[in-house]
Amino acid sequence: MSAVLQSYIAGRWVSGDGEGEPVFDAGTGEEVTRVSSHGLDLSAMVQHARRAGPAIVELTFHQRALLLKEIAQQLTAAKDELYELSFRTGATRRDSAVDIDGGFGTLFSLSSKARRELPNDTVHLDGGLERLGRAGQFVGQHVYTSRPGVAVQINAFNFPVWGMLEKLAPAFLAGLPSIVKPASQTGYLTEAVVRKIIDSGVLPEGSLQLLSGGAGALLDELGPQDSVAFTGSAHTAGLLRRHPSVLTDGVRLGVEADSLNCSVLGPDVAPDDPEFDLFIKGVVAEMTVKAGQKCTAIRRVIVPRERADEIVEALTARLTKITVGDPSDPDVRMGPLASLGQRVEVRKAIEALRSSAEIVYGDPDRVSTVGADAERGAFLSPVLLRARDGAVEPHDVEPFGPVSTVLTYSSLPQAVELAARGRGSLVGSVITNDPRVARDVTIGLAPWHGRILVLNREDAAESTGHGSPLPMLVHGGPGRAGGGEELGGVRAVLSHMQRTAVQASPNMMTAITGRWTTGSDRVPSEEHPFRKSLARLRIGDTISTDSRTVSQSDIDRFADFTGDTFYAHTDPEAAAANPFFGGLVAHGYLVVSLAAGLFVDPAPGPVLANFGIDNLRFLTPVKPGDSIRVELTVKQLTPRATADYGEVRWDAEVRNQRDEIAASYDVLTLVAKE
Repeated sequence: MSAVLQSYIAGRWVSGDGEGEPVFDAGTGEEVTRVSSHGLDLSAMVQHARRAGPAIVELTFHQRALLLKEIAQQLTAAKDELYELSFRTGATRRDSAVDIDGGFGTLFSLSSKARRELPNDTVHLDGGLERLGRAGQFVGQHVYTSRPGVAVQINAFNFPVWGMLEKLAPAFLAGLPSIVKPASQTGYLTEAVVRKIIDSGVLPEGSLQLLSGGAGALLDELGPQDSVAFTGSAHTAGLLRRHPSVLTDGVRLGVEADSLNCSVLGPDVAPDDPEFDLFIKGVVAEMTVKAGQKCTAIRRVIVPRERADEIVEALTARLTKITVGDPSDPDVRMGPLASLGQRVEVRKAIEALRSSAEIVYGDPDRVSTVGADAERGAFLSPVLLRARDGAVEPHDVEPFGPVSTVLTYSSLPQAVELAARGRGSLVGSVITNDPRVARDVTIGLAPWHGRILVLNREDAAESTGHGSPLPMLVHGGPGRAGGGEELGGVRAVLSHMQRTAVQASPNMMTAITGRWTTGSDRVPSEEHPFRKSLARLRIGDTISTDSRTVSQSDIDRFADFTGDTFYAHTDPEAAAANPFFGGLVAHGYLVVSLAAGLFVDPAPGPVLANFGIDNLRFLTPVKPGDSIRVELTVKQLTPRATADYGEVRWDAEVRNQRDEIAASYDVLTLVAKE
C-alpha cells in the first residue's frame, strides 16, 4: 500500500489520518499514492495564511513579480523530473508540455507584465483623476489595494501544474497568500511542484500551502476578505455558490465550469482552401490533446450543411492516424483518460449523445493500444458523432474526453443560434477567409463566449490554437461556463484586489497614492531636477522655466523643415476662417519642441534618456507673438529592481502669457539611481 500524499500546512509537511483513498496510474492501473485530509487542522492553515499576508503586502508589485520569475526559473530547471511523473496522469509528452511548460510560461509572462504595467509600489491607480470641486481642491481617484485575505484555489484534475500556477501567480502579485487544493486524481504532480517551490525558499513562508485530499470544512474558515477560485463541474460549483460563507459571509467566488465549446466553419470555405485543412486539424487536435480532457476542447463542430459529408470524411481520415497507448511512448499521439472512473463518465455521456446523433468514427467500448493494456488503463478511442436535425443533447451533455459532435447549419444566423444553445462557453473559433463572415459570426458569438479565435491562412502560422488559454488574454466565460474570469495579464491581478474611490484634497491624494496630483503643492527646486539622481528626486520637485516668445518666423521655419504646411500654420486667410483658431497658430509639436528647449538641462548627468510622452493634449492655440513657459514637476518615481536606473514620470504644463495652459503631457525619462 502506498503512503498517503502529504499536505503543506502551517510550515510543515503532514499526512491526513487513515489509509486514504487510492490513486491509480492512468495507463497501467497501478497504485501511485493515497490521499486523505482527515484530521488536518484547516483552521490553523487559514490562520497561518492570514499571518503571512502582511509580509507579502509589504513587497511591491515588482518585488513580487521577481520572486515569481525566480520560481519559474527553478521549476524550469527541474521539468524533466516532472515530465516523468506526468506520464502517470495519462499525459503524453505533448500533453505535459501544455500543462508543465504552459504553467511555467504563465509565471514568466505575468511576472513580466506586472513589472511593465504596474508601479514599483503597493498601490495601483485606476483611471485618471476626477475633479470634484470648481476650485480644484476636492478630487477623486480610484485606487487598487491588497486585501487582508486568503486565496483558496480548488483545481481540476486535467491540468495539475498549469491549473495551480495560473491561479497562484495573480493572487501572489495581488498580495494574497494561497491555499491550493488540487484534484486527488492528479494531485501528486501538483504536490511535487509545490514541494519544489517550498524547498526553494523563494516565497515568504505562508505564501503557499497545499491541501491534498478533500476540502472538508475549509470554506467554513473563510470570511469577507477571502476568495475561492474554482475549476470543475457545474454541480460542484452550485454547491459552492450555496455555501453560507459565499451566500452570507461575503467570500468571493470565481467559477470556471462545464463548457460546450464550438468551432464554426464559414460557408466560404471549400475543401481546397487552406482554411478547410486548418479546421480539420484544429478539431482533431482538440479531441486528442490531453485525451480531450480540456475545459476548452471543441465539443460541437458546426459546419455548413452542404459540406458535412466532406468534413466527416476528412475528420475520420485524420482520426485514423491517432495512435492510442502508453503516454511515455514517443509514437503515441493520445494517452488514457485520467482514471477508470472518468472513462465510465465519458461513456455515459456518449450514450446520452447517441439519443440524437450517430457515431461516425470510433468505438467507445473498444480501442487498440500501443504498449499498454486497454482495460487496465483508462483508454478510450476518439469518438466522432454526427447529430440529427433538432438534436438537443449536444448542447446539454459535455463528454469530458476525446469526443466531438458534428452539427450542420443552413445560414450564418442559424450557426450563431446553434453556438448560443450551449448557454455560455469558454472559447469558440471561427474558421473563415471572408471578413464579413468573420465579423457577423464573431459579434454573434461574443456574448456567449469568453474568447473567440478567428483563424485563416494569414494568422495560422502564429496561432496557438483554439484550446490554449494565454496569460495575457482573459480565460473564462458566461453562463454555463461559470461566469468567472481568470488571466488577462494585469486584469487577473486586479481582480484579486479591492478598488476604492478615494476623495481628498490634491495634497492628501498625493500623499495617499505616492503620485503627484494636479493641484497639489509644487516644491521649487534650486538645483535643476535633471541634475538629481533617482535617489535624490522627490515627488513634487518642480522647475519653472523662463518664457520664450513664439514668432511667425519660428512657425515658418518649422513648416519648411518638417513639411507640415497645414493651412492653419501657413495660410492666413484660411486660418482666420477656422472657428477654432481665428488666425495663424503654431504647430502643436513646435510648441512641445520649444518647451523641451526651455526645461532640458543639456549637460551629461543622471538623466539617461527620454523614452516617451503620455497624455499629450493641446488646449489653447499658441499664436505668433505669444510667449510660453513650462512648469515641470516630478509626478512618479519607479525604480527598476533589475537595473541601475529607474523611470521618472514628469508632469509638464506649457502656459502662455495669460497663464492659460497651451499644452499638458507627461514626460517619461530613464534616470540613474545614483
